[in-house]
Amino acid sequence: MEHAVTLVVTDDLRRNRLTVFFRLLLAIPHIIWFVLWGIVAVLAWIANWFATLIKGRSPDGLHNFLATYLRYQTHFYAYVLLIADPFPGFGGAPGYPIDLEVDPPQRQNRWTVAFRLILAIPAFIVSGILGYLNRVLALFSWFLSVFMGRLPEGLRNFAAFAVRYEQQTAAYALLLTDRYPSFNVAVSE
Repeated sequence: MEHAVTLVVTDDLRRNRLTVFFRLLLAIPHIIWFVLWGIVAVLAWIANWFATLIKGRSPDGLHNFLATYLRYQTHFYAYVLLIADPFPGFGGAPGYPIDLEVDPPQRQNRWTVAFRLILAIPAFIVSGILGYLNRVLALFSWFLSVFMGRLPEGLRNFAAFAVRYEQQTAAYALLLTDRYPSFNVAVSE
């Protein structure tokens, strides 16, 4: 059974040495936007929690807003962590080389909705470990990309796996799916 949150990888592994060298400077507008959008997303998550607890299903508008936020977050992480090369847009539109697809809202068990953050603790721990490893590998990726002009496929695939698990964890916590994050290592291309 396929997960409700999937990562689609169409990256060609080539990197522009100049933009890689200045990646963190180039990402400053995205960092600011990411923080601002994140504040609104927290408020939307609170509203989504109450709505899903009452209705047993995430409302379409909140679901779509939070799914778009997660898609943007995926693009942002992919850019900053050198998993993808092109400068991402600010709207979370589909089509980036490392993209996130989130299924439409489904019915959810109200008990698991009520205790979702507690249930997500083990996934948050694993996600945190993978995220930390991913950030350490991003430094290594930076050196490789500056000198080689490309990123090794295995390194990109691990980074994509870590981002996918992080986003599945976030989607579970944000009530976009009732499916727990998956360790399935298949990468959609």
